[in-house]
Amino acid sequence: MQLDATDRQLIDLYQRDLPVCDRPFLEVSRQLGITEEEVIGRLQSLQDHQVVSRVGPVFEHSRAGASLLAAVAAPEQQLDLVAARINRAPGVNHNYAREHTYNLWFVMTAPDETVLEERLDELEQQLRLPMLRLPMVEGYHIDLGFEIDWEALP
Repeated sequence: MQLDATDRQLIDLYQRDLPVCDRPFLEVSRQLGITEEEVIGRLQSLQDHQVVSRVGPVFEHSRAGASLLAAVAAPEQQLDLVAARINRAPGVNHNYAREHTYNLWFVMTAPDETVLEERLDELEQQLRLPMLRLPMVEGYHIDLGFEIDWEALP
């Protein structure tokens, strides 16, 4: 996919400081001088062509309720089946395989600690697999935006 100047501006704009309002893409469109529909269409195209993997906010999870990193030890031949079951559980926002005895890792969120523990208990009972529960001890901010040197790209 060939990126034009507007695509590049859009990528630079949305990485940080996406407006927090009812219609953030309308606000972005005003900054770029294009329509809201064009912003949405361009973002969809960038995702379809795997230029960007996700468009959306990143929240400070501790302000939005409770969350926990967990892992299960799934038999290799059942990895996809177990991953699908984990993904159906309420509050699971991502799930990934790792090379380890505990080979499926996921983050679960809930409105509070009580609901989080209930959800984890229920999932553990359904899976009938050992589960590690790894609460965050200390949080770190990782800036997920990247400065892009557009001139250096082909």
